Amino acid sequence: MTSVVIRAEALVKDYGSVRALRGVDLEVEHGEIFGFIGPNGAGKSTTIRLLLDLLRPTSGEVEVLGQNPAAGGPELRSRIGYLPGELAMSGNRTAREHLEYMVRLRGGSGANRLEPLAERFGVELDKQFRGLSKGNKQKVGVVQAFMHSPALLILDEPTSGLDPLLQREFLDLLLEAREAGATVFMSSHVLREVEEVAGRVAIIRSGEIVDVENVRVLRNRAGQHVEFKFGEVVSQEDFAGLSGLTDLEVTGHSLSAVLRGSPDGLLKAAARHEVVSWSASNLDLEELFMDFYRMPDET
Repeated sequence: MTSVVIRAEALVKDYGSVRALRGVDLEVEHGEIFGFIGPNGAGKSTTIRLLLDLLRPTSGEVEVLGQNPAAGGPELRSRIGYLPGELAMSGNRTAREHLEYMVRLRGGSGANRLEPLAERFGVELDKQFRGLSKGNKQKVGVVQAFMHSPALLILDEPTSGLDPLLQREFLDLLLEAREAGATVFMSSHVLREVEEVAGRVAIIRSGEIVDVENVRVLRNRAGQHVEFKFGEVVSQEDFAGLSGLTDLEVTGHSLSAVLRGSPDGLLKAAARHEVVSWSASNLDLEELFMDFYRMPDET
């Protein structure tokens, strides 16, 4: 039976008169990379802070690694690697001093990985925080989250500020952590990287989960852009009404459309003509996700 690493049931969080979360239900299974998707203000960071006991819920239940976050204390937190969306790093302390402090705080855990990870991500260990750019601070945060090989990684916009090469390196590190048995809960608005590494994603909108789905299913739902070139002039009526076909444009010898679902009907209709060439390319998942965000609020 699959163990559940994160469980939230009917999770509500109010900030005064503002309801930030409206009954969030989530289950994240052991060993998966779980993407948590939504625009700014959707409730991603609030959910993460509740998981870490940085905030307390107004109502509802939450468990992390089998424990209530408020009751788990330092022992539970020692099993979690956390990368916040905004890193509170300033002053005269160097990156090395900060990371060595974290090693001591964790009873020595992570000491053997500090230097290798810092070198891998080009961390300027002996530079003071006040002299570091956002991207360089983010690299320190990555090392801090991963160096003690935690059972659970909770990552809030983890590639923010990283250059494209280091974004790629970070995704490789995520996959290595999963292979080593870690579970990853990753909030992001960079849909390309979530699609690449996550097995499942939850889409949150206005404090509510609007869908939880396998990435492959979402990819199929997003559809493909298809184009055909024919040996003779074809008409719009030859292809109108086909299942799963939208945005249909037929001009002379050419057809273009968006196809969602099985291509069987389109291919059979096309086969009634001389097909000179055809192509199909996956649509970006961003458009599918934006469909959820365009839905009107229910009040």
